[in-house]
Amino acid sequence: MNRYTKVITIMGSYFTKDFEKKRKNMVKTREIKEETVRKFFVQGDCEVIVHFEETGKEIVLDSFSSPEDIKKYLGPKFLG
Repeated sequence: MNRYTKVITIMGSYFTKDFEKKRKNMVKTREIKEETVRKFFVQGDCEVIVHFEETGKEIVLDSFSSPEDIKKYLGPKFLG
């Protein structure tokens, strides 16, 4: 199962994914397009951690979460 993070800031939001580098034993974070996250979310193959940068609060959403929460934090496109 894929795990993505949606970071919500004052100026907007973006999606990221952590990739583990095998040779250097480190984790690299890259920005991911919303369409990619939406594709896997609708298939039921991922979970999204919604992180509020200002408060530090985190919410975990997957395809079994309530439709109201999905629409509120990810948008109506993710209801699929």
